Amino acid sequence: MSEKLLRSFIDVSPDSHFPIQNLPYGVFNPRNGGVPRIGVAIGDWALDTAVLEANGFFNGPELRGKAVFAQPTLNQFMALGRPAWQEARAVIQELLAADCPTLRDDALLRQQALIPMGDVIMHLPARIGDYTDFYSSREHASNVGKMFRPDKEPLLPNWLYLPVAYHGRSSSIILDGTPVKRPWGQILPDGSRTPQFAPSAALDFELEMGFFTGPGNELGHPIPVDQAEEHIFGLVLVNDWSARDIQVWEYRPLGPFLAKNFATSISPWVVTLDALTPFRTTGPRQDPEPLPYLRHPNQTYDIHLEVTLQSPEMSQPVSISRSNFRHLYWSMAQQLAHHTSTGCNMRPGDLLASGTISGPTPGSYGSMLELSWRG
Repeated sequence: MSEKLLRSFIDVSPDSHFPIQNLPYGVFNPRNGGVPRIGVAIGDWALDTAVLEANGFFNGPELRGKAVFAQPTLNQFMALGRPAWQEARAVIQELLAADCPTLRDDALLRQQALIPMGDVIMHLPARIGDYTDFYSSREHASNVGKMFRPDKEPLLPNWLYLPVAYHGRSSSIILDGTPVKRPWGQILPDGSRTPQFAPSAALDFELEMGFFTGPGNELGHPIPVDQAEEHIFGLVLVNDWSARDIQVWEYRPLGPFLAKNFATSISPWVVTLDALTPFRTTGPRQDPEPLPYLRHPNQTYDIHLEVTLQSPEMSQPVSISRSNFRHLYWSMAQQLAHHTSTGCNMRPGDLLASGTISGPTPGSYGSMLELSWRG
């Protein structure tokens, strides 16, 4: 049966982000106790894959005897590679299918394996060894260039030839919903030649997505662009919190530092590339043509993204930006191939973020810097 036609025995709202076609992975523990373990989201429930593993359901050639789901992070599962990921997805989809009685008709197993979302505590999905943030939206890079270099070309000469990025702090990556403390830093007041040390008055969000790497590569062995997707486990939402007033003073000559090292928020559920296959589409035309090591059909994903804002005084959130992952100029495959082109080694659980995802219209800008046009 086509995945599109699959239905679960679990009642899933048509508006849910977690139908049987998605099945993102996360790490949770029940609120009433227990250690963190790996689960899958289905509707308003968390499916405990450690319970399924203990009952012998993952017995195919890629997963038999591996014991990767009774773990506090996804790293061991990520390291197994795409054949194992696809095998696990097939098992989980079959067990959740409306016409499969194995889990549906076993009341005790259902009680053990299915936990209401409201009764679980989510954790970071992976032990993130390294974190890199790209700058891959042409619209965002152009907008920033127009603001800060109004008398020059918006894009720097290298931007159309390589996926620009900086190395961030994995230690300050936090789960969505974790409070963020306003950072202090050096700020240059208007009209002054001397900075002051003060709390940021220009704290900003950045609408991004990020992908976790899977098996990775050995030091000195680049990942070819046509093999890069075999190393991409799945995607999360990313908010690269940015202190703009600290950033504008410190970023020359080496780029972001303290303006971005204090917090980066990610969503708890990791959506796999297999789940996103129906949303695959063609990315922006790349001109000039990339160099041979980055030359690859520019395939991306049609993922609608929206930012809402709600202050303590507001009764309801208001939408302030609508964008789409497909706007990114550089693809994930190109980002990963470029990152490893020197032989840099990726490890399971490394996180590579997209950079701010801005679209072509003001309503699709992915940061307050752009929405307010540096206001």
